Amino acid sequence: MTGSVFNFVSHSYDETYLFGEDVGASLFPGAIIALTGELGCGKTSFVKGLASGMGISKNYYITSPTFTLINEYPGRLPLCHVDLYRIFSANDLYEIGLDEIFDKGCVVAIEWADKMNEKYLPKNFTVHFEFVDDNSRQISITPYGDEAVRLLKNIKNIDFHINKFT
Repeated sequence: MTGSVFNFVSHSYDETYLFGEDVGASLFPGAIIALTGELGCGKTSFVKGLASGMGISKNYYITSPTFTLINEYPGRLPLCHVDLYRIFSANDLYEIGLDEIFDKGCVVAIEWADKMNEKYLPKNFTVHFEFVDDNSRQISITPYGDEAVRLLKNIKNIDFHINKFT
């Protein structure tokens, strides 16, 4: 089941971070989040908030794994942060062990998920970022499956974000 798409406009890094934090606080083990959008549009800012909401220590500096391809962080739920920007083939995905990461039970946040063939990408959420202007981003989050739909409906602040920022 695919739920409604939730849309809002974030006017700052802080608003994007806080939205990620709200989502992270409610996530379930094994959740997979496909992040899409242009370079510099807020994907990593969202993941930083996600990590905070998941209880990952502030001692970890959350950064895009553009060159390491995968960063792992322990927390209430472990986070595997994946960046596919430098991935060019299905063989590359196999070589980095992406299929093994899906089996770990950690929350998986995948930046540049649109570089992966969608039929091979299990996902619970797609979060798409678009530039509105220099500071603002349109953020659209689509849940897939009943558990993901319930999670978004239960995030207490989602209405606050949607109503305040659009």
